[in-house]
Amino acid sequence: MTKPKTAEDLIEDFELLDNWEDRYRFVIELGRSLPDLPEDLRTEANKVQGCASQVWLVGARRDTADGPVLEYRGDSDAHIVRGLVAVLLTVLSGHTAKEILETDALAVFRRIGLEGHLTPQRSNGLRSMVERIRADARAALATA
Repeated sequence: MTKPKTAEDLIEDFELLDNWEDRYRFVIELGRSLPDLPEDLRTEANKVQGCASQVWLVGARRDTADGPVLEYRGDSDAHIVRGLVAVLLTVLSGHTAKEILETDALAVFRRIGLEGHLTPQRSNGLRSMVERIRADARAALATA
């Protein structure tokens, strides 16, 4: 499979996978497709609080006629979490702040069957990542 470009592509790819093991492997492959995050960006300011594993999200804002667009890079020290970061960035990165706030990223995780297979700690970490991006979106809209 190729790397999905949109949330709908992602959902379609996961629908082709029959069991959790295949989906788990696909999540790890998606994580491997993320570009490495340079060490100088692995700072406390970029670290997502509330994750059991170390997770870094680095956002960049681009102002457009449709409003601020937020683009993210991310990484984790755990393979499966790095894959979750890749899924999350597929769903939210590159969208306007308004679109990000209108998107229920956790619903996408439910649709692809991941949410029910995450430990409580990983689920909390996922929610922390989503909330970090949503907070950035709210801040971008407040200063637009």
